[in-house]
Amino acid sequence: MTTYKELQAQIEQLRKQAEELRQAEIADVITEIKAKMNEYGITGADLGLMGKKRIMKGSPAMTPEAPAPAHVDAPASSEM
Repeated sequence: MTTYKELQAQIEQLRKQAEELRQAEIADVITEIKAKMNEYGITGADLGLMGKKRIMKGSPAMTPEAPAPAHVDAPASSEM
């Protein structure tokens, strides 16, 4: 019978394999996108990508960070 510890090790190994495959697939997709952009003369500006800060996500499940709060004229409190 397989133990809990052994299953956890298998899970971790599968996660590593999945991430390696994901990275390889991303590289292939980027290559395809660049080829199509070159073929059709599409630029980043055509896609609305210019002038924005590029944010790489760790995984599709991650959500974007909340924007920084607007400047407030109230004085900052100090903790003692």
